[in-house]
Amino acid sequence: MPPRPPHPSERNKHRTSGRARAPDRRHRKARPPAPETDQILYGIHVLGAALANPDRTIHRLWLTENAERRLADILRGRDFTIERVSPKDLDRRLGADTVHQGAAAEVDPLPERSLDAADMLEAAERGPLLLLDQVTDPHNVGAILRSAAAFGAAGVIMTRRHSPALSATLAKSASGALEQIPIYLVQNLAEAMSALAEAGIRIVGLDGDASDLLEDIALAGPIALALGAEGKGLRERTRGSCHHLCRIGTATALASLNVSNAAAIALHLAAMRRRAHPPQT
Repeated sequence: MPPRPPHPSERNKHRTSGRARAPDRRHRKARPPAPETDQILYGIHVLGAALANPDRTIHRLWLTENAERRLADILRGRDFTIERVSPKDLDRRLGADTVHQGAAAEVDPLPERSLDAADMLEAAERGPLLLLDQVTDPHNVGAILRSAAAFGAAGVIMTRRHSPALSATLAKSASGALEQIPIYLVQNLAEAMSALAEAGIRIVGLDGDASDLLEDIALAGPIALALGAEGKGLRERTRGSCHHLCRIGTATALASLNVSNAAAIALHLAAMRRRAHPPQT
């Protein structure tokens, strides 16, 4: 018997050539347009701090009804046009895993600050400076900024390269502290440390292999605390630019501290010392 001709529904089942069938776009959602500026920030605390920061330029503000209610105090009397959105709108724009809390904004980057040694000396009289030597993880830097805000640090100095971008990820990790703590970007950290030292700022480097303990170091007067990257620690030239190298005392020799934890401990100790021996005015 001659073979049975294929049923019409089977004719294209195994076809591998010829004109491809147009994809079905009936259920596809349109992609949102790319932002016209460099950053989109999100999260209630992040946006609250950004809205309160006169140095932050905000172009668009997307809020759910609940988020607008939570930000009502900071929004009152401000001339912002709010685009009301649903949580799903922000999920589509930012990604379903983004913890946006119903709030997002399109912003410009913060203006860069210049590192002037005389200004740094005045700032370090109010609280310690932090020097970050190639700390690249934005979550660590965000946590360091939170501690800096909590314990009264005067500012954070980082290199332009081998440091995280001051982006939404870092801003979310900093939970608003990115808008509160001055950040200075420098080309060469060792040269910046030399300028700080010449201005009269004492630099204390945290090094897990140092023999001296941070607890035994005098933290009075204008100081800067230098911290290195996870694993590598302070680079050789950075170590050589410090006045003192010390480690945080731990219960066992095997104990190691995350760089953000080390920053929090050092800043807290410095704040306690300043409270016990306030600077002479």
